[in-house]
Amino acid sequence: MDLVDLRYSTWSLAEAAQERRRPQPRAVRRRVNVYSCARSVVRDRSVSRLAGREERRARQRLRTELGVVQRQLNARTDGRSSLARTDFPGIVPARHRHSALWLA
Repeated sequence: MDLVDLRYSTWSLAEAAQERRRPQPRAVRRRVNVYSCARSVVRDRSVSRLAGREERRARQRLRTELGVVQRQLNARTDGRSSLARTDFPGIVPARHRHSALWLA
């Protein structure tokens, strides 16, 4: 089986930086031997189990991060919030089912 992949070479990245433009990816053809059909068994629930587990973990991480920010906002020192409302830390949104789908 032949797969075509788009890749940036070091030369194209350097040239694009010099010319102040976007780099152009180059097509790379790869030869791959496939010995089994992925996802050929429809009744297999391994992907949904992995996706559910990853989704739960992502929600737990998000809840933990938001709880820390909420405690910092609600912590009062001298009648003021200890964290200014504009100083929010970057909270990464939960990426549901991303990892499990890529593992499929």
